[in-house]
Parts: sequence; structure tokens; C-alpha cells
Amino acid sequence: MTLIDLFLQTMETTLPVFAMVFIGLGLRRIGWIDNAFVNTASALVFKATLPTLVFLSIIRADLDTAFNPGLLVFYLVATLGSFAITWLWARWRVVREDRGVYVQGAFRGNCGIVGLALAANLYGDFGLSAGGILLGLVIISYNILSVIVLVAYQPGQTTDWTKIFHDIIRNPLILAVFVAIPFAALDISLPGWVMTSGDYFASLTLPLALLCIGATVSLSAIRSDSKTALGSSLFKMVILPALCTAAAWLAGFRGSELGLMFLFFASPTAAASFVMVKALGGNDRLAANIIALTTLLASITVTLGVFVLRSTGLI
Repeated sequence: MTLIDLFLQTMETTLPVFAMVFIGLGLRRIGWIDNAFVNTASALVFKATLPTLVFLSIIRADLDTAFNPGLLVFYLVATLGSFAITWLWARWRVVREDRGVYVQGAFRGNCGIVGLALAANLYGDFGLSAGGILLGLVIISYNILSVIVLVAYQPGQTTDWTKIFHDIIRNPLILAVFVAIPFAALDISLPGWVMTSGDYFASLTLPLALLCIGATVSLSAIRSDSKTALGSSLFKMVILPALCTAAAWLAGFRGSELGLMFLFFASPTAAASFVMVKALGGNDRLAANIIALTTLLASITVTLGVFVLRSTGLI
């Protein structure tokens, strides 16, 4: 296979995901979808269709393959390292009031939607099942670290660990993972009609979620922003994915495991970061601009990253 053929094959994996994002952007601009649609669809995805997708993918999985403690431990260490590196850089280069937003934007990826969609396109059922298990760790670590860094730079804010704990244990995605693992471990089968109906329902997840991501991107906001958003975005989409993927390769990860981690490392900034910044009284415009910039950059950086890893035979 020539490099051109390999690049075209890579685009067939990544472009369907980002095409849906740009379709959402276009539909919002022509007025076919609005805030009410985005809010309703996002709630449906988060509370119902995405947990269903994760649940079904895990109960169909071979846990011996999908559940990899070494991968989970490495991803947690890489997340903590990314968080520390970005925070140290922000203390040197970013004004104090924007440091928390900058750091959160640089390390908190949208693994639940974009990362999982890319994993499903690249690795099928393994991508969904292993990605779903990894997602449980991602949700817990990202939420805790985000609160820590945002509260550190917001005057008058305190960390309510009880609320954080309750939010985590009630998160529908984490509940789906914990409910699904016993089904998979004990090889419990559900009736065929339940599985088919579940598949219909779960199939709504990725198109709806990606359309909503595109609909929330604001091009006008990007044009009015400073270099702070660009700096955080480059950390998120270029520097940290390169460092973390190289570290994973040095640690001995290869093939689908390395590819899955790269896709999660390289996911654009999570939309939930905006909600958390706004709730804590931070610079929500900066948070929104980082989300928009990383989402637009992802179509280029993820495609090139997958191409490089494939052409070198690493995934």
C-alpha cells in the first residue's frame, strides 16, 4: 500500500466524524437547528443513548481484551503528567485569572463523544468496549483535576468534594460501565429483541452528539480571541498528544491499544469544560474559544496523527 492509499484510508476513518461536526456547524448557521435542539439532544445523548451504546459495547466485548489494567494505569499517569506540565507552563506564561481555564482547556479532552466515535470508526467493537471502560477513568480524573485548577484561581470559590463525588457516582456513563462489566464477566445474554432495540436507540448517539458539537462552535468568537486560546489549543491538539503517545510507545504499547490512547489524547477540548468554568465564574469566553479552536483543529491534527502512526506501523 502506497502512502497516498494509506492517507486516503486514514481520511475514511476520521473524516466521517468531523464531517458531522461541520454539518452541525452549517445547520446552525442556516437556522435548521437552534439552542433548544442542542440542549435537548445533548441531554438525551448524555443521559440515555451514550450510556446505552457503552453498555451494549461492553457486554458484547471479550473482557480479557477490552479490560486492560496496564492501559488504565498508564492513561491516568499520562493525564496527571499532562495536567502538571500545562499548569507549570501556565504559571509562567498566562495571566493569573486565566490560568485555570487555560489548563483545563489544554488537558480535558472530549473523549466521550469524539474520542469514542473515532475509536469506533478505527477499531469497531473493540474501540467501543475498551474505550467505554477507559471512559470511566477519564470522567473521574478529568472532573477532579478540573475543579482543583479552576478553584485555585477563582477568588471566593471552594471545592465541594461531596458534590463532586455525588456527580461522579451518578454520572450515567460511569453507571453504564459498572452495570455492564458484570454482564460481560458472567456472560449474561439479553433477549434478541432487547439487543436490537438497544442498537436502534444507541445508533442515535454519535450523529446527534457530533451535530451538537458543531452547532456550538462560534467562528465569530474565535476571530475575536487572543493568543491565550491558541496557546491552550496547541497544547491540547499537538504538544500533549505527541508527548503522551511517544511515552506510551516507550512504555511498550502497540497496535490498537496505542491507537486508542492516541485518539483519546488527541480529542478536542470537552464542551463540559465551558459549563464548569461558567459555574465557577471564570473566563467563559476563553473556555468557549478553546473548545471551538480545538474542534476545528482536530480534523487536521487527528487525521495526520493517525496517518503517521499507521505509516510507521505503530497502530
